[in-house]
Amino acid sequence: MAAVGFPSIQAQAKQPLKAVILGIGGRGGGAGQNFLAAAKQVGAEASIVAVADIFPQQARRGSESFSVPGDKCFAGFDAYMKALEQPGVNYAILAAPPGFRPAHFKACIAAGKHVFMEKPVAVDGPGCRIMYAAYEEAKKKGLKVAAGTQRRHQAGYVETVKKIQEGAIGDVVTLRAYWVNGGPIWHRGLQGSTDLEKQIHNWYHYIWLCGDHICEQHVHNLDVCNWIMNAHPVRCWGMGARQQLGASAGEIWDNFAIEYEYENGVRMYSYCGQIKRKWASVSEAAHGTKGWSNPGGEIFVKGQPRWRASLKLDSGDPYVQEHIDLIRAIQNGTELNEAKNVTDSTLTAIMGREAAYSGMAVDWDAILNSKFAYGPELLYTDAAKMQFGPFRTLKPPMPSIHDVFSTPPVVPAV
Repeated sequence: MAAVGFPSIQAQAKQPLKAVILGIGGRGGGAGQNFLAAAKQVGAEASIVAVADIFPQQARRGSESFSVPGDKCFAGFDAYMKALEQPGVNYAILAAPPGFRPAHFKACIAAGKHVFMEKPVAVDGPGCRIMYAAYEEAKKKGLKVAAGTQRRHQAGYVETVKKIQEGAIGDVVTLRAYWVNGGPIWHRGLQGSTDLEKQIHNWYHYIWLCGDHICEQHVHNLDVCNWIMNAHPVRCWGMGARQQLGASAGEIWDNFAIEYEYENGVRMYSYCGQIKRKWASVSEAAHGTKGWSNPGGEIFVKGQPRWRASLKLDSGDPYVQEHIDLIRAIQNGTELNEAKNVTDSTLTAIMGREAAYSGMAVDWDAILNSKFAYGPELLYTDAAKMQFGPFRTLKPPMPSIHDVFSTPPVVPAV
């Protein structure tokens, strides 16, 4: 039975999909195109009726890319609320910087919208707690939620992980997760007149906005390992550094090496970096008592021929497949709510980051229950009321003086 006050699944299935995009940068624009391609493939009537972005020049991309009327291209910190209030909206695409995800997701669920949201979905413990609470509310309302952890929608991964979970490599004893490639991340220059404006323009360089690259990027690989285990780690320890970024603007690190432990004792070894080097790998591996697997599509067992996944994507593109799966769940009334999975994997990344930043061993409950939030006070209380203005600028976190479990980081301002 549908939740009181919300249209039945059957009624929703007959309605056209009217989407809004919250955050229309590169990924937001791409996700919008993926949504339209998915709707076309499944034969659903769909359109993008409004967009929202903090910056007016970004919001105008709604007209340029999706023919959204100019008066439906909203700008400002409160733009997301204006977009969600548009008549008939039933599908929201969340692609603003990750620091805004908890506020945006909470607002979408409160407004009764189905959601596709990019990963990661938070940058600290308080943000994750908002995500878990909104996940429970989405379940009560029967809302469908898909996340940008696209490997869970990629046929080769789906088939291979299922075989691993069925025992194809025996009991899993260890896991590896790599995102080691490329070089230092982009920087757009110090645009804007206030601290907040400059930081949001360069969101990838600030912890409160991106969560550092272990969270923003490496979450994909961590998510695969959690998926295989059908669990999250309970503790971790590790290290990292800021090497090639040097004295450039921002506070993130450029490499991490973390050892995670699951409740059953299985260890997962995680390596990620945005530094130039000759060896690179973006991959996952699971090792078991009988053999090992590349979860993307291969299993190796001694004395047996290599097994390869045979399933193919409906669309040929996992970024489109995410939306196909979400649209079908809406149309057919089938279960789909990935908010908890992606929040678990996001918190896994946050836990690893804080272990490296602090130089301490960190356990799951400690980071989940930490009261320290990296962003401005209004970010989690009333993000629509935020304004451009001054905000603290920190030096990169340093082990032995960084502690989010008791007091704010004791780091001098730049």
